[in-house]
Amino acid sequence: MVISVKGKVNHLEDIFRIGVITEPHGVRGEVKVFPTTDEPERIKKIKEIILDDGKEKRMVHPEAVRHQKNLLLIKFKEFNNRDEVERLRKKELFVSREYASPLKKDEYYISDLIGLKIIDEDDQEIGTLKDVLQTGANDVYQILMNDGKELLLPAIRQCVLKVDIEAGYVQVHVMDGLD
Repeated sequence: MVISVKGKVNHLEDIFRIGVITEPHGVRGEVKVFPTTDEPERIKKIKEIILDDGKEKRMVHPEAVRHQKNLLLIKFKEFNNRDEVERLRKKELFVSREYASPLKKDEYYISDLIGLKIIDEDDQEIGTLKDVLQTGANDVYQILMNDGKELLLPAIRQCVLKVDIEAGYVQVHVMDGLD
């Protein structure tokens, strides 16, 4: 069981960050977006995106989405000229769970994992999952141990034995040398 996760998330509202606006593009209200999702091509199918402008979160509606190198160019129905989007630099874009990528077997959203109890092979609670670090090779679970120490545990089948989101725990095997 190889464990992987999808997307960064705003834990308070269970919304998933899909991109960050870098700058305006052209004069018709298009913006350049750096995608922060594993599947940027899915953004073309999304009908509602949550724009966090720093003061409030509001729904915006993509009218057109196209690729330009490693960025996306997005035209939102709500904005019609460069002046309207100029203030959106560095603003984040999110989607609700309904638009999030579907999960495969043994995949979990980070937001569903954070805060779960960590139990060992003997069903003893040893800590809480504090964060998931995405390193490239494999994810790493950042665990706050009951004794106050921090444990970094690779999310590989030798270490992660069972994930039960409904019951609220992850069962792990801490390999020698990791503790």
